[in-house]
Amino acid sequence: MKTVRQLLDEKGSTVWTIAPDASVYEAIALVAEKNIGALLVVQDGKPVGLVSERDYARKVILKGHTAGTLSVRDIMTRRPVCTDPDETLEQCMAVITERRVRHLPVLECGDIIGLISIGDLVKAIIDEQQFVIEQLERYISG
Repeated sequence: MKTVRQLLDEKGSTVWTIAPDASVYEAIALVAEKNIGALLVVQDGKPVGLVSERDYARKVILKGHTAGTLSVRDIMTRRPVCTDPDETLEQCMAVITERRVRHLPVLECGDIIGLISIGDLVKAIIDEQQFVIEQLERYISG
């Protein structure tokens, strides 16, 4: 099974971040501009939270707030569940399912080295299964 490090090598390790005192409007504008689902909230180089479109929908829109009046700190998920680059994709999928999260920051020795989403995991697992199927078909057909 593939590891998180191998997945990051393939997909890239760019992580879009935002400060906790930035406005929610700035966060949502960046999410839209980069066509991503979440931003890692970083303070002094360390992850302190995660803010996603889901946070915006549930904690701003549904509560009648406006994006310009709240800071990222007000709506972010604090202490995000993180993973290690040597974890397998299966282990990460189990964490995502059990903890009901959609994004996992990847930390190595406390440093941010990537961010993976449930979409990244599903795609990688499907690709790996497709490869195995093709190999088995070749073996069977001789």
